[in-house]
Amino acid sequence: MRKAALHNLGCKVNAYETESMQQLLEQAGYEIVPFEETADVYVVNTCSVTNIADRKSRQMLHRARKRNPDSVVVAAGCYVQTAAGQAKDEAIDILIGNNKKHELPELLEQFFAERKDERQDRKEPLRITAVLDIAEDSAYERLSLSRTAEHTRAFIKVQDGCNQFCSYCIIPYARGRVRSRKIEDVLMEVEQLGKNGYQEIVLTGIHLSSYGVDLGTDLLTLIEEIHCLPGISRIRLGSLEPNIVTEEFASRIAKLPKICPHFHLSLQSGCDTVLQRMNRKYTCQEYQQVCERLRKYFLHPAITTDVIVGFPGETEEEFQKTRRFIRKIGFFEIHIFKYSIRKGTRAAVLEHQVPEKVKSARSETLFSDLAPMNEAFLDWYLGQELEGLLEEQVSFGEQEYFLGHTKEYVKIAVPVSEKTGESLINRVVRGKACSRIKEHVLLLENVLEETS
Repeated sequence: MRKAALHNLGCKVNAYETESMQQLLEQAGYEIVPFEETADVYVVNTCSVTNIADRKSRQMLHRARKRNPDSVVVAAGCYVQTAAGQAKDEAIDILIGNNKKHELPELLEQFFAERKDERQDRKEPLRITAVLDIAEDSAYERLSLSRTAEHTRAFIKVQDGCNQFCSYCIIPYARGRVRSRKIEDVLMEVEQLGKNGYQEIVLTGIHLSSYGVDLGTDLLTLIEEIHCLPGISRIRLGSLEPNIVTEEFASRIAKLPKICPHFHLSLQSGCDTVLQRMNRKYTCQEYQQVCERLRKYFLHPAITTDVIVGFPGETEEEFQKTRRFIRKIGFFEIHIFKYSIRKGTRAAVLEHQVPEKVKSARSETLFSDLAPMNEAFLDWYLGQELEGLLEEQVSFGEQEYFLGHTKEYVKIAVPVSEKTGESLINRVVRGKACSRIKEHVLLLENVLEETS
């Protein structure tokens, strides 16, 4: 039996695709081993969102080759798609672009067969390339999962590609245009995951808000269809564009008990002039209205976001506008990124690139601003009765706890004791939040298990 090892770089969509490729290899008879071990096949699902991601992809590919010089090294995904010419110079045997990952087992068998055929007199090393023109491909790649690495929560890819062309982003060139998965295929996968014991599903995509534009449907319709399925108890949404949260969208999902009131709304900047240079499709006022809309329909929703500091031309005044806007909104969490030049994007050639030292200082400032917002959000729950899905057992000091999340993605902990009895992992419980413990975790007391 051949051994295969896989390594994922990048986003949740990439992670889903890596697990799907692993499942395909298992079905083809491969034994899956950790990437650090010796294997016959190494698969690196690459990322290309930044120049740094490209470099990490190359490093992992070379690491695989060094680990076993006789192995078959497979590079898949975005780095291959955006830098196919450069990738051919790497220590790679098989290059697989996006929308071709489902062919992995067949491409491997082709490679092994050709390598075994000693009659071929090769002037160059054997290499197989499966990279199509992603901009011209309108088909959704059919990958699926019946289980995931996590035991309670399953990420489900429902959409690929992006039509937005933000000036800093290479993804439309790496992933192509919007392609959506058929609703019936999504429902089949969710139903199977529910039967396999998963309590929560997370809908994800490259540009989730665009789901259905190519199928004559929309994300709201998909959510409502999934909500009708038995088995799962939670539906969590991946990153959303603010403009999708209309009055109708907010009011209808608020009527769905399985929806998690945790909304990751991409912001990127709290200054309109920077948003314009980024080619984002909303203003700060429109973004604020969306947040107010969500807080109108949900009691205490968690609103999280992404912010890029040091975008080309960002002045101190523009940065201070972003600071003020962030404090006005009051986010639960912010993913803060220092702008990184990505060759091939419009932003890479803009004038007035911000010095790295300035970007670092601005990033640290936003982290400082976030701390009191995060604390205020968590303090609201103290004394409240909370419901949480427990996911793992951890140690804080000498005490063991079951750790999980509320629907708002607030971390909760339940002490392991004689009272808890058997494991509560993958169980939904209720209890009163009595205090905050390590890493912004809320401790629950008087815990009762919910009846599914």
